[in-house]
Formats: sequence, structure tokens, C-alpha cells
Amino acid sequence: MDEGTDARDVLENKLLPLRRGYVGVVNRSQKDIDGKKDIKVAMLAERKFFLSHPAYRHIADRMGTPHLQKVLNQQLTNHIRDTLPNFRNKLQGQLLSIEHEVEAYKNFKPEDPTRKTKALLQMVQQFAVDFEKRIEGSGDQVDTLELSGGAKINRIFHERFPFEIVKMEFNEKELRREISYAIKNIHGIRTGLFTPDMAFEAIVKKQIVKLKGPSLKSVDLVIQELINTVKKCTKKLANFPRLCEETERIVANHIREREGKTKDQVLLLIDIQVSYINTNHEDFIGFANAQQRSSQVHKKNTIGNQVIRKGWLTISNIGIMKGGSKGYWFVLTAESLSWYKDDEVFLFPKCLVHNSVSQMISG
Repeated sequence: MDEGTDARDVLENKLLPLRRGYVGVVNRSQKDIDGKKDIKVAMLAERKFFLSHPAYRHIADRMGTPHLQKVLNQQLTNHIRDTLPNFRNKLQGQLLSIEHEVEAYKNFKPEDPTRKTKALLQMVQQFAVDFEKRIEGSGDQVDTLELSGGAKINRIFHERFPFEIVKMEFNEKELRREISYAIKNIHGIRTGLFTPDMAFEAIVKKQIVKLKGPSLKSVDLVIQELINTVKKCTKKLANFPRLCEETERIVANHIREREGKTKDQVLLLIDIQVSYINTNHEDFIGFANAQQRSSQVHKKNTIGNQVIRKGWLTISNIGIMKGGSKGYWFVLTAESLSWYKDDEVFLFPKCLVHNSVSQMISG
């Protein structure tokens, strides 16, 4: 500072306030250093300066190098008191972990090849046990944050795969059109009375083939989860990087090999279903059951074969009649339309009544 000035507002923490305030000190000047002024003498001069200066004498007890040493020492003490318990707990945890590890290898002698082999086998066996426990769900370390291992694979089988099946695009209008074309193409130039089995199989096989996509996707998800499980199990081998890397590589390669065979098996099962459609299965409705269900529905919906209307109608030049317009006595019931003339009876099935009555009845 220049002579004649003071830092009272700063030292009183008014100009630029700080949480812990300020401590003023008087350092030795370069002249004092060159003159080899003693530290003790410099501290006495510093003390005299603060006590005699009119701007600092009221805060002299909070100024000077000794007070700064006291403040810094107190800050260090507070920091140690606050951090020491956590630090001690962390050290104790590391100590227990190391003691446990030392216990596992207390009989291990680096110069003994048999000991090395035994230790290697123990670690590999432990990896196999950990992997099995994660898949079976009996591990001692339970993940509480997310699904993993066998639980996630179970979810893929029972939730994700059915969801993928439901998510498959299905257009009922398009399917009905395909069924119609299949039946007509099977009949060719003939007009068949019954729906051919080949048309049924053509449509069903096309739908079964769509199962390949969701099935293969489920296999991919299971494979990925198995590889993730392998990586989690190899963390215990982190102290042996080469062993960890090699174990992970071998197991992952084996899983990839089984992946190809699994997909081949899945495709084979679908091809089996496509090759032979078992219509004798209990889940298959069949003609008899379909007829029975249709009858039950019909009984529920029918209002009885009651007469709705009687009277005269005129039929004009339709394909089934020859000649001009003729008058007939008609009886309209819930299931059929009948008209009479010259001891002849004509019947229309119920399915045609609703579409034709409005066009055929006049008067």
C-alpha cells in the first residue's frame, strides 16, 4: 500500500465481503529481506504497526501473522473433524475387503505351479457359479435398480414376445380379400360348393410365417442379456485383466455359437408348423364346433320365425322369372320370404331378405 492510505473498509469486510472475512499481515519488504531482517523482529514490527495505526488499532487482535496461523489451523482442524469419520469408514471397508481377499489366497504361492492352477480353477468355478445364480435368481447380490439376468429373460419370454406378436400388422379387410382370392384361385374355372382345404392352408401358412420376425428378435434380446450377465460376472476377475478378458471372450463366443443353432431351431419349429397344420388339435374350432357356435349365436340373436308382413307383391322381369310382371301373395317372416301362385312356392333365405325386400315389394 502507498504511504498515507489504509485498507480499513476491506479488513472490516465492508468493501468486498467474504464469508470468513480478512486477516491483514505485514510482510517483509525486499529491503528487509536483503538486509536479512529477522522473522521475529519482523513479527514484532508487524504487531506494533497494527496497534499504533489509527485505522487498525480497534481490530489489531484480529490482524497479523500469528492470528492468521491460528485461523488457518482452526480451519484445518474443522476440515479434519468433518472428513475423518467418512475417511475412517472407507479405510475400514477397504481393509475388510483386502483381508477377505488375503484369506482367499493365503495358501497361494506364486512359485508353486500347482497353487497357480488351483487358484485359476477356483476363480473360473466361481465365475460359473455367479453366472448360474444370476440366471436362476439365487444370487447373493440382488439388483434393486433394474431387471437383469434370468428375470429380464423371463420378461422377454412372457411380456416382450407376446407384445411383439400383438404388435404385428393385421388388416382384417385385407385378410378377407386374400381369403376370397385364395378360394377363387383354388376353384379355377369351376364354381365350388365348399371351401377348399388348400385355400385355408395358404392363408394360415402365410400368417404362421410372420412369427419368424418376433421369434428371432426375442432370441437376439436373450443373447444380449446373457452377454451383459457375463460382463457383470467377470468384474470379480478385474485383478487379473488377461484372465478377465479371456474368460469373457470364450464365454461370449460360445453364446454366439449357440445363437446360430437356436435361431435354426426356431426357424425349424416354424417350418414344422407350416408343413403340417393339425386340425385335430383341441384349440382348432373345426366345422362341427363352428357350426355349433354359430347355432348358439343364432339362437341368441333370433326373434323367432314369426310373420312380419303379408300381402300382394309384383315381381317385374327378374332373372328367376320368365315373362312380364306378375302378382303374387307373399308372406314375410323373420327367416324367409315366400310367395305363392298356381300351387308354386318360392323361398328366399333370410340373408337375402334384408337386401331384396325393399326392391321386390310394391304397394
